[in-house]
Amino acid sequence: MQTTQVHTSSSVNDIIETPMIGASDLKILKVLSLLIDYPSNELFLGDTLADCTEIVARSTIISPEVRAQIIDLIEDLIDTGSLEAQARYDGLFERGRSLSLWLFEHVHGESRDRGQAMVDLMGQYQEAGFEISVKELPDYLPLYLEFLAYQATVIDDDIQIRMDIADVSHIIALLAARLEHRGSMYKGCFNALLQIAGKPLDIVEEYQEKISKEKPDDSFEALDKEWEEEVVTFLDAQQEERCSSQTSTQNLAAKAGVRANPNAVDAPVHWVDFKTNQAVKP
Repeated sequence: MQTTQVHTSSSVNDIIETPMIGASDLKILKVLSLLIDYPSNELFLGDTLADCTEIVARSTIISPEVRAQIIDLIEDLIDTGSLEAQARYDGLFERGRSLSLWLFEHVHGESRDRGQAMVDLMGQYQEAGFEISVKELPDYLPLYLEFLAYQATVIDDDIQIRMDIADVSHIIALLAARLEHRGSMYKGCFNALLQIAGKPLDIVEEYQEKISKEKPDDSFEALDKEWEEEVVTFLDAQQEERCSSQTSTQNLAAKAGVRANPNAVDAPVHWVDFKTNQAVKP
């Protein structure tokens, strides 16, 4: 089996120049992976952000409005520069758990079931020949998106990849709502993922009332309380005897701490083509 090593901070060209994904609209997943990940210094080197802008502007699987949101974020990153962008990112995603980018944290929290979930997801990566060469947990959202971008280079099934995103769409919608509540430009990336999954952006509004009642978890008091909690070694949990659990990316939304739309039905993800003549900022 052919194996590829992944570096979440790698250039967007590492994926774009792969022949198959070069003709696929799903190359935008690589762009979203880079933008949602920590804005390392490498992101600001060369033409990486300019290439990201070009790919977003040409995408036909997200709406013109969402394309503009992402381009605004990219332009803001360019204007802000790496140091300020990194400080802002730390204050947003790395203080508290409400905006955690580790998917299973929203599903299993700090329970030991998260360890088996990690093992199962890692098994999917290995089976696909996707080798992680960075020190990162497998449920880290930018890493998962890079895995799906890689999958687009080896399987001819864009619908399956879209459905994989749909499996975690309720988590993504909750994060999008929290980002919108904080006035963050990163919300555009999560709106794009919802549209790629075939989900209407109306589902983000369903969480607005819920999050308006949440207590901030990025205050000094909340952070002190978090440090007092017992540390759980997730990946060691597989060594304990317990009942097996359904912990693959399939059905994550059903297990998350958010409820699905009661009117939803099991159905294939619909293709949405946003081809339009509407101008988008280059």
